[in-house]
This record gives sequence, structure tokens and C-alpha cells, in this order.
Amino acid sequence: HVQLVESGGGSVQAGGSLKLTCTASGFSFADNVMGWYRQAPGNECELVSAKMYGERLWYADSVKGRFTISLDNAKNMVHLQMERLKPGDAAVYYCAGALGDCDTVPRGQGTQVTVS
Repeated sequence: HVQLVESGGGSVQAGGSLKLTCTASGFSFADNVMGWYRQAPGNECELVSAKMYGERLWYADSVKGRFTISLDNAKNMVHLQMERLKPGDAAVYYCAGALGDCDTVPRGQGTQVTVS
């Protein structure tokens, strides 16, 4: 049974930073692909960053240069460091244990990011 739990969301001013964390049980980030998705009210869910096989990392153009994925294999955690946040980054952020349709990938409950 895969369980993913996000934490670290909050409210920041534009230009600020947040670090999201995803912890997992029944799933190894080191051995699998994973993605960070986000969904804002009225918007479609979008993939913003991913860890592919072979440790290759991918970022959406909208966050490239501002967001960074990092893995803590010892603790089976994935972090998403978000810098220079913009109001357009405000959304619920989800950690997913696969890449694909946001509505069907195994994912956590999400963590809210608010940027004012």
C-alpha cells in the first residue's frame, strides 16, 4: 500500500521561499520515478517537476531555475525547494508516485501554497 504525505506548504509573500517535503511508505523514491504536481482553483492539474529514472530531473518551464528537487534516500523523502515564488505558483501541491494523469497517479493529500 503506497502512502505519500506532503508537508511544508504555507503562505509567503511574492519573492519568498518554501520547501515542500514528501514522505512515503510502501514506495521507494530511489527506485521509482516521482513527480510534483500542482493545481490552483479553476486550473488544470499540472506537473511542475519530476525525478526520472537514472536520477534525471525535469522542470516545467514556468518553474525552471526557481524550483529544485532533491532526494534524501536514507529517509525516503523528496523535497521541492521553491525560490522566488510568484502569485502564479499558488496552488495545492501534490507528491505523486508516478507520472501521468494527475487524477489517476498515486498521490498524497496535498499541501497548500499561498503567495501574496
